Amino acid sequence: MNDQQIKLLSISQAAKELGVSTTTLRMWDKIGELKALRVGTRRGKGDRRYRREDIENYLKNKKVKL
Repeated sequence: MNDQQIKLLSISQAAKELGVSTTTLRMWDKIGELKALRVGTRRGKGDRRYRREDIENYLKNKKVKL
């Protein structure tokens, strides 16, 4: 993988890295707290994927606010 390719995490992988449930991630996506990308055509909406960079930035920002 080169630097220009984006590393995407599944909802389960992202939840594990963030220490939250997949339900929490779905809620955050819905309210705009941490937006997911949609890939595929599962039930017309696609599966949620999260950019590794977005996860890392979210964690950095949360640590600053604590």
